[in-house]
Amino acid sequence: MTTERALVIGGGGVAGISWATGVVAGLADAGVDVTGADLLLGTSAGSNVAAQLGSGLPIAELVRRQVDPEVQSREIVPSMDKIAGLWEVFTAILEETQGDPEARQRRVGALALSAETVAEADRLAVIETRLPVHEWPERDLRVTTVNAETGESRVLDRNSGISLVNAVAASSAVPMVWPCVTLDGARYTDGGVRTSVNADLAAGYARVLVIAPMPDENLETQVAGLVAGGARVEVIVPDEASVAAFGANPLDTATRVPSLEAGRAQAKADAARVAALWKD
Repeated sequence: MTTERALVIGGGGVAGISWATGVVAGLADAGVDVTGADLLLGTSAGSNVAAQLGSGLPIAELVRRQVDPEVQSREIVPSMDKIAGLWEVFTAILEETQGDPEARQRRVGALALSAETVAEADRLAVIETRLPVHEWPERDLRVTTVNAETGESRVLDRNSGISLVNAVAASSAVPMVWPCVTLDGARYTDGGVRTSVNADLAAGYARVLVIAPMPDENLETQVAGLVAGGARVEVIVPDEASVAAFGANPLDTATRVPSLEAGRAQAKADAARVAALWKD
């Protein structure tokens, strides 16, 4: 396997899926096609985008699946009451578990396991509508998740014995909002419980493009580690217009079209530096 180019996509809800898709489309508009990456690595929303890119559908069709009501995924939209205060809860847990990532992940996992959510089957049905293909592609696609009981991180790929739908559902099981997903008899929660991007898992690749819809306080350290290992890295994070497009609830389907448009516009401004990284 070549270890040349890695495309890493982080979490960000429904808005993040559309925004990252828009970023990829905007780069392509400017002549920089990143869909042929040797590694597609996704976390949470990013696992959905990585799987969609891995399907082999043209970028134009992936864009249409975000903006055309006839082919958009059938989402369950949580109320603001459901997501209000989540960031504060996670921040408090982070402060209480400094220096012990697995303790933090167990704490969040316990909350995820105890939360009242929709049924696991209902959530899996949503992921089925998001993914144009339900089989793992014959390329290196990896998605991250966290064991909600043990706090251990797990990276899933086509050799894991887990279906693609279940893997993506587990990776994007936002704690206290969506149900944990059962894999091999254990319960798994969102890969973003480790970090929202998990860019360090692309170690060993020479060129790494990180698309990060949400802030990640670990990202700077992770990028520094990749660079120290010899990688060239570029990072795209939302600009002011993109943040505005996400709105107060990034899990709201109303964010899809404005987020995609904002990501597409932003990517055109970022295309030159990505081209310098990506092209031979």
